[in-house]
Amino acid sequence: MKDTFIKWFMSINAFLLRLSHGRIGSKLGKQTILILHTIGRKSGQDRAIPIAYFNYENRYLIVASNWGKDRHADWYFNLKKDPRATLEIKGKTISVEAHEAQGEEYDRLWKFAAEHHPPYVDYQKMTTRHIPIMVFKQVD
Repeated sequence: MKDTFIKWFMSINAFLLRLSHGRIGSKLGKQTILILHTIGRKSGQDRAIPIAYFNYENRYLIVASNWGKDRHADWYFNLKKDPRATLEIKGKTISVEAHEAQGEEYDRLWKFAAEHHPPYVDYQKMTTRHIPIMVFKQVD
């Protein structure tokens, strides 16, 4: 039931984000939301998902928490296969390349993300998997 609600909510939010060019749905509480476009690793099709992000030192961060589920989200696997993506932020389209934070970078970014959105700590407690952080850098 919770998964169905989340999928429904995310679909409605994505629709509102696109329709309003980011004026509606880009802020949920204290979190800012973008639309992440990846290429489906199996289908080769464009996949778009509204997702929370942080702006950090001229880069964009997305915590791959998947709401504390035991499986990574599909978008994470898509980026692992092809790190090129597009971000839609407040009506602006940005071409980016992603990498997964590791080591000291991960520790620093996890601390930042958890301080700005404490539920990430709860999500980590809900799962045995390591919660990745994807870092996006704008490309020309």
